[in-house]
Amino acid sequence: MNKSQIGIAVALLIFAGASAAADQGLENCLQAVKKDKAGELLKLEKLNIAGKGAYEVEVRDANRTEWEFVCDADSGKITERETEVADPNTSSFKKNVKVTEEDAAATVLKAHPGTIQEVEYEVEENGASSYEFDVVGDKGVETKVEVDAASGKIIETATEEWEIGEEADELR
Repeated sequence: MNKSQIGIAVALLIFAGASAAADQGLENCLQAVKKDKAGELLKLEKLNIAGKGAYEVEVRDANRTEWEFVCDADSGKITERETEVADPNTSSFKKNVKVTEEDAAATVLKAHPGTIQEVEYEVEENGASSYEFDVVGDKGVETKVEVDAASGKIIETATEEWEIGEEADELR
């Protein structure tokens, strides 16, 4: 584990410990993720999805596979689970792609003007591929926009309230 990973882990532990009393939903979420996939915590985000609070937790397992979990902020129950691939040419991602990353990005920027800060390549539980773009608008608000890589349609939009951790390989 390198220094930045240790720093993220310590921050997450401190944050989780301090928040446990104040936010049982977060504690339940972290426990559910840990039970589902043991591994290294990479990133934790608080999101607002369609007016409802959620946590997004990213974990890297022993096989170096990255997993993304979304939990309901109130209950802490996992509502979404998907894998991330570092390379869009990975077969599990590429097999369902009909829309280029550039076209997906154009769709996102038309709906949510700003600067794309990050892109993730995700494989849903049902095997579908999607692009997830983090867009920062002119007021500094970060919006996560997920685009179906087969249809090119926006399938989910969330506003980020805060983030702990960052993955350099996702930065643009």
